[in-house]
Amino acid sequence: MVIIARKTVHQYATSYPLATEAINEWYVKTKAGDWTCFADVKNTFNSVDHVGNDNYVFNIKGNQYRLIVRIIFPVRTVYIRFFGTHTEYDKIDASSA
Repeated sequence: MVIIARKTVHQYATSYPLATEAINEWYVKTKAGDWTCFADVKNTFNSVDHVGNDNYVFNIKGNQYRLIVRIIFPVRTVYIRFFGTHTEYDKIDASSA
């Protein structure tokens, strides 16, 4: 998959140092993925949820953090929309992030 953008992942890892290993693991698995539908994502990450508008929420580091991405399956592209703590996530609308 193409991930937009690696720089964003690096910024999140810097801002949330306790999540660095987990966010990097997500990046490696996602980059290696060849997803054509939600079932493919679910096979890679069991804890992912579809929240509407092509947005998907990943639990990172045992659900301490949340990552929202938009996945456009036909062009194999993942756009990072949000990363933060579970508390920060609770304050936003994940389907429109």
